[in-house]
Amino acid sequence: MIKEAYVSAIEVLNKCSTNHGFYAAYPGYDMVFARDAMIISLGASFFPQFKNTIKQSLITLAKNQSEKGQIPNAVDKFSQRKHHVDYKSIDSSLWFIIGHYNYKQRYKDSALFNAQNDAIKHAFNWLSYQDIGENGMLAQLPTTDWQDAFPHRYGYTINTQALWYRVLQLMNKNQEADKLKQQVNKNSDMKLWDNEYYLAYRWKNHNNYKEKSNWFDTLGNLLAIIFNLTDNQKSEKILNYIKKNKINEPYPVKAIYPPITINSKHWQDYYLDSEAGKPWHYLNAGIWAYIGSFYILALIKQKKIKEAETQLQKLAEANLKYNFTEWLHGLTGKEGETEAEVKSVQGWNAGMYILAYESLKKKKVLIS
Repeated sequence: MIKEAYVSAIEVLNKCSTNHGFYAAYPGYDMVFARDAMIISLGASFFPQFKNTIKQSLITLAKNQSEKGQIPNAVDKFSQRKHHVDYKSIDSSLWFIIGHYNYKQRYKDSALFNAQNDAIKHAFNWLSYQDIGENGMLAQLPTTDWQDAFPHRYGYTINTQALWYRVLQLMNKNQEADKLKQQVNKNSDMKLWDNEYYLAYRWKNHNNYKEKSNWFDTLGNLLAIIFNLTDNQKSEKILNYIKKNKINEPYPVKAIYPPITINSKHWQDYYLDSEAGKPWHYLNAGIWAYIGSFYILALIKQKKIKEAETQLQKLAEANLKYNFTEWLHGLTGKEGETEAEVKSVQGWNAGMYILAYESLKKKKVLIS
């Protein structure tokens, strides 16, 4: 089953591959999303046949970079819809930079990196201006990363800090990376570590009142492990939290835990306008297979090879049973309703499954 899912994942990438770059899904999300295309490329870059698709993804994003340097969230110029470019995201610029380094290192080819170096520097400069606290951490507005419909997060999020830390390391900004790591883990005012895991977000303190989450952001915590923002002890606590609360069941893994209900202080009425308004649906503790692959990478990072094998088996089952669908119900594991309004195969599920498969084979996290 593990091998069968690997072969199927390659077929999914073929379906999502276009002359403009990787579409997020086929059919459905027929546009180039920065984060989707770059996450897809982490696995797709094991294959020579996808080199040009990754290259075109990066070129498409760079061509539509804003004057200020922001990389678009989505470039929607290739369908019969009215052509437009969406921005309003912080992680698109982060993934754009990571994607260039992955392409250069995986293919041993610096030509594209050199040709787009100005765009990379421009994106980095835009990101640096998101440090509005002048403390080395990037601040963001609500719904300006991959969780763009739910939930309401703002200020300092663990997802963005983990990606920023990776970017700083890749660009040899070691002093800045060390400062960020210190802030996230040890600074008493704005640290994100909270005993068992990293807070999903934190913002200002008002004496006895704290602006912070009380739920677990799975992807952000896993990225912190994979990109070395955390240490071994904290990594073990995060993985123990996932196992203890069955966040990896019935398939790996739920996007957040626990789900946010209408009685939660984090509730926003606009959640009712999407699947996220229901607990265990969509981003509200629904299961996202692409994050499941990041979970497997974190297990490999912590030398939990047997557990990684078990989780890859479960992930293979989910991807094959529901054909790399967008999300699954957090309790039943059954297929959910897609926001794209059409049943489709998701490129990042496939790309990340390949990365998890190849990493487990080498017993090493193979993120370039």
